[in-house]
Amino acid sequence: MTELKRLTEHIWYMPYEEERDRPNIGYVKGDHWSLAIDAGHSAAHVREFYELLEKENLPLPGITVLTHWHWDHTFGMHAVKGLTLANDRTDRHLAEWKYKIEKNGPQEFFAIHESIRKEYGANTEVIVKKADLVFSGKVILDPGGCTVQLIQTDAPHTDDSTLVYVEPDKTLFLGDSTCDDFFAGVKRADLCRKLADTIREINPEICVEGHWVPVNPEDTLSDLMNDMG
Repeated sequence: MTELKRLTEHIWYMPYEEERDRPNIGYVKGDHWSLAIDAGHSAAHVREFYELLEKENLPLPGITVLTHWHWDHTFGMHAVKGLTLANDRTDRHLAEWKYKIEKNGPQEFFAIHESIRKEYGANTEVIVKKADLVFSGKVILDPGGCTVQLIQTDAPHTDDSTLVYVEPDKTLFLGDSTCDDFFAGVKRADLCRKLADTIREINPEICVEGHWVPVNPEDTLSDLMNDMG
């Protein structure tokens, strides 16, 4: 059974799952309000995350921030409490998929990968939602007692990556930014180098990638620079 794991003073996370391609969902508890990092693969994923929070007597997040548009990180948005926050490119991708699914149905979405079909039962509705709040560049949030930076950045995985840095905890959430391009299957060297420079500039002590355990930055940089195209 999945358990909520505490990582630092302000941070917990729901661990990733390979079978349904569910990513880590991060959680930051401030003195005044709390935020989640990524919105999960589906409404069921969100419900399970919230049950874990309630079990630990942690308040539900007031804001959910997105690391990028891919379905396993965002298609649970319609089920989250509070507001959702994404960069402008992420929101444009979500708008495109919202239109496609509402117009043509979810067949194209289900055809992308077996993990999607495992996440969604035969009669489960697929609902895509745009973000409530949109930013460009960099945003600093202060939930109380800690500072959270959202940094829009170049990365090999998608054109819409957002890094989330919890400053006093020296922890960087990277989503899937270090991976190759999901659809093209390539990993552009120039984008890897740009992202590596950004990570070094931030200088975290802990890195949390979307589908892996928390590691030190050296491991993340090694993963990023491996198998570049």
